[in-house]
Amino acid sequence: MPAPATHALHTALPWSRCSLGLFLAAGLHPAAVERHHLTRLSQAGAALFEVGLPHHDAFLDGPVIQTAYHRALQRGNALERTVRTVEHAAGLRPTVVMTYWEPVRHHGPARLARQFADAGAAGMMVVDLPDHSAAHWHDTAAGAGLHTPRLIPRHTPAGVLPSAVAGAPGWLYAPASSAPTGYRGPLDTEALADFTRRLRAASPLPVVSGIGISAPALAAKIAPLVDAVVIGTPLVRALSTDPDQAPALAAAFAAALRHPPSPTDLHD
Repeated sequence: MPAPATHALHTALPWSRCSLGLFLAAGLHPAAVERHHLTRLSQAGAALFEVGLPHHDAFLDGPVIQTAYHRALQRGNALERTVRTVEHAAGLRPTVVMTYWEPVRHHGPARLARQFADAGAAGMMVVDLPDHSAAHWHDTAAGAGLHTPRLIPRHTPAGVLPSAVAGAPGWLYAPASSAPTGYRGPLDTEALADFTRRLRAASPLPVVSGIGISAPALAAKIAPLVDAVVIGTPLVRALSTDPDQAPALAAAFAAALRHPPSPTDLHD
């Protein structure tokens, strides 16, 4: 079983400064190779791992992560491989499983929550959780001892925001871009700053951002606004094409978060 790195997410991370979360698609490499990558990434500055459960219709993800998922699915036993990935990752850093609702529905919410809780996961985030299934899922996950971090879309109306964040355990996920993962265009940091202020007014939970944070310089600009930045596509691309470069990439993002600009510099 993993080491006890799975206590409450809001206390497990050093929220006094912006932390680095790293997303990877489970099962992209053989288990021993994957464990090696995770260990090196934890040493490169990761404070948190997000492990993606491969899914054939990852419609909120861009081509890099979709391709990684398809490669992992072709290896077979995607769920078993993901559980093994989580076991190792959770022994290194707090770990959250990222998934779509269809795999949860297919495998069974209670079964899946228990499997990942037993593997050491601190939480599970369902990125396309249907409103009509939300209450049941949150109760099921809580019964297994899992947090359910909640993705809050930027377009959430102000009147709906309090109910959208009510009771959300773990953290609130504020996308830096509304585009699919892998977006490389400019980011509206002013709009993100306004959104994070509204989230903080509605909830005491930490705010985490990702999607479109494609370079360390962008991560540095986002760092003053949030409690953690999650890097996905750049890391998955490195792990897919040149895994030996992945730790250096992670270290560059970690360094950028340690030395961000002051909030007054965000409009420069």
